[in-house]
Amino acid sequence: MAAVEAASTEIGSLVVHGSDRRELEKALIASGWSAHADASKIDAPMVVFLMWLLLLYLAMVYGPMAAFMVELFPARIRYTSLSLPFHLGSGWFGGMLPFVVSAMAVARGDVYFGLWYPIVIAVVSFAVGALFVPETYRRDITQ
Repeated sequence: MAAVEAASTEIGSLVVHGSDRRELEKALIASGWSAHADASKIDAPMVVFLMWLLLLYLAMVYGPMAAFMVELFPARIRYTSLSLPFHLGSGWFGGMLPFVVSAMAVARGDVYFGLWYPIVIAVVSFAVGALFVPETYRRDITQ
């Protein structure tokens, strides 16, 4: 059985073999990385504004989406029909996003490569929605 080679990482001008935490920290500090954020350089009002802006975008998406999804299913199966896809989408696709994006970036060695995961999910969702979601205009949703 062949011996497994330890992965090596190049940080700045230093090469770190394996995953020794102390060696990695030394290499990061030597290349100018700071272990802690400088609290005096954080623009707190801007951080709060950006978080508020993200929440506004979230509300702009989820409000109409809930109203739209209610119209898709008959009343007798509406609860399950809404709950199952929402929780699968949020839990599996959204919940796995940080792990999958990080794994893709590490596997490829490109920090931006992981962005293909949310792009592909969005494109597939759009295609499925455009092809298979029925029009609900003038349909009785109380049935």
